[in-house]
Amino acid sequence: MDFNKITEDILTRIKAIVGDDAVITNKDDVADYSHDETEDLVYYPEVVVKPQSVEQISALLKLCNENLIPVTARGAGTGLAGGALPVKGGLLLSMERFNKIIDIDEQNLQATVEPGVITEVFMNAVAEKGLLYPVDPASKGSCFIGGNVANCSGGPRVVKYGTIREYVLNLEVVLPNGEVIWTGANTLKYASGYNLTQLMIGSEGTLGIVTKIVTKLIPRPTQDVLMLASFPTNEDACAAVSAIFRAGVIPSALEFMERKGMEWVIEHDGIAFDLKDGIGAFLLIEVDGSNQDVIFGDCEVINGVLETHNCSDVLFADSSAQKEELWRIRRTMAVSVKSNSVYKEEDTVVPRAALPQLIKGIKEIGAKYGFESVCYGHAGDGNLHVNIVKADMSDEDWNNKLKDGITEIFELTVSLGGTLSGEHGIGLVQKDYMPLKYTNTHFLIWKGIKQVFDPNGILNPGKIFN
Repeated sequence: MDFNKITEDILTRIKAIVGDDAVITNKDDVADYSHDETEDLVYYPEVVVKPQSVEQISALLKLCNENLIPVTARGAGTGLAGGALPVKGGLLLSMERFNKIIDIDEQNLQATVEPGVITEVFMNAVAEKGLLYPVDPASKGSCFIGGNVANCSGGPRVVKYGTIREYVLNLEVVLPNGEVIWTGANTLKYASGYNLTQLMIGSEGTLGIVTKIVTKLIPRPTQDVLMLASFPTNEDACAAVSAIFRAGVIPSALEFMERKGMEWVIEHDGIAFDLKDGIGAFLLIEVDGSNQDVIFGDCEVINGVLETHNCSDVLFADSSAQKEELWRIRRTMAVSVKSNSVYKEEDTVVPRAALPQLIKGIKEIGAKYGFESVCYGHAGDGNLHVNIVKADMSDEDWNNKLKDGITEIFELTVSLGGTLSGEHGIGLVQKDYMPLKYTNTHFLIWKGIKQVFDPNGILNPGKIFN
């Protein structure tokens, strides 16, 4: 698709829609919107626009659609797949001014929120009313809920409570032609035609611009127990994961961390932890609920499972402060790796029983190509984040052979019944690997859907498959 540049006339019309103060053209200021958290990728839009009403977005999309100008929607810029990078230039639509929690409906356990609300701000607001919105990605303190919807983001606690797909009931969406629709209904059941709400979740801004989100809420658990289990090997820890579920317990979080990740956190983030010799991996396990006896009973079952999987030690957090410190280790692990090494992060997901084979294979592939990896993730979901670290790999091999190694990792993932991304999305950096999992028929269906919603292809071009 050949797109047009933004002319002075078009820029004047954009300013007439949103006002001069909502338009950024200065290159130094635009630079803040030219990257996300994906490594080494920078794409400048021609103009950044910060609308603050549905009507403004409608008018902007209609203008761009008529003039074949690409539009890329952006949340907080915390993405890890390049999904919000304006690879074709054009207009970058920043959703930062859509930052209102419109309503928390305590009677129906629902909330209506704008996409620019920080996820943790929303979580805290509903928590004050004794409710829970459990979708909590690691970047919850900075990411926008709209970006979570666009990428189908997850987090530790979806293992018990379900992914974001289970919590989004309805969406207000602006289509490329400027038309505004609601995708579904504010109901817990929906059996009325194709489910457009689910189609929008994970579509990464390629089909429409989300302007309101209606979420389901649940009662907030009143108690929780957090334990850190140590294992001699990665495989031992990973094998214990599916065994816990088979024993009849569903933890509210079940996170995997390998020793190397702990070493990075201790060295670079100033977190004190006694990392004993002979420990190769950890599981961070949380059990929550409202009945202390039931929680402790579940913990006893988990403890029994851990004992049969070579668990070396189990640390029970004995205070809120210790719980926070253990969670801080897990949540800062990615930041530590990214801040202190040349890296590339991949997001793999397999059926949880296949985790031992996955991590063993990743290490073997790393040895073959000469890179190290720091692995951690939402083991309860089978979701493993693989941070590939340059280490002693030459620049030539890093630039020319690394992709072959990543391809092998994804081939292994698919062979184990998994897929390319559990929660980061496909965006720009994963799109080349899509044929490893999906057939030409899949691509034809996706392109057909894209054609119906966005016949001129202006929304987030160059992503997922196009």
